[in-house]
Amino acid sequence: MSNKIDEKKKLERVEYMAEQGCQFRHFASFEIREAKDAPEGDPDLIVRGLAVPFNSTTVLFSYDGIDYKEVIDARAFDEADMSDVIFNYNHGGKVVARTRNNTLELTVDNSGLHMSARLGGTEEGKRLYEEIKGGYIDRMSFAFTVSESSYNIDTHTRTILKVRKVYDVSAVDIPAYDTTSISARNSFAVEIESEKKAAAEAAAISLRKEVLQTEIQQTINIMEENQK
Repeated sequence: MSNKIDEKKKLERVEYMAEQGCQFRHFASFEIREAKDAPEGDPDLIVRGLAVPFNSTTVLFSYDGIDYKEVIDARAFDEADMSDVIFNYNHGGKVVARTRNNTLELTVDNSGLHMSARLGGTEEGKRLYEEIKGGYIDRMSFAFTVSESSYNIDTHTRTILKVRKVYDVSAVDIPAYDTTSISARNSFAVEIESEKKAAAEAAAISLRKEVLQTEIQQTINIMEENQK
């Protein structure tokens, strides 16, 4: 019963963060390494991953038969605040690594944003490392906010141009616990409504054209009938 309550609280927290404008994205599986130069009995347990691949189109969700996609620009993190980012579990567990104390490192190169976390400093971190090592947890997600983006209505693709702040990098376990879908739908709300409006206007124009063409044809038929 308590596990169900914990999961409900985690999901509620994620939904609240999404409502505040925070975005969540899943990314590649973990790379695991145990540092060989760490003191005996106190290994420096390291997990690594590519947090964000640049210039790679990803389908975030489908709605009304349309795939909504996203691309993260290679310069999106140039001005991002990454001064205090945490590594935790399901965006709500105990902090097991942090940029502020140098146990979590985020680096940017031409391919994307990379992360490296040392989990040997806490008992929770060590347990999390073992679960990742055993394959019980094999997904990661990061939470961030956006300050600038563009949208291509023809391809239904959003390009993130500037990330404002990165909040956390999390190990996530349950595929159904898909924070990407929750936050992506929120971030695309304006675009979806705009596309609906544009589609409705196009349908109305098409209908008016059909009615006008029918009226014109009827007029022509009447004129031809009168000329007989």
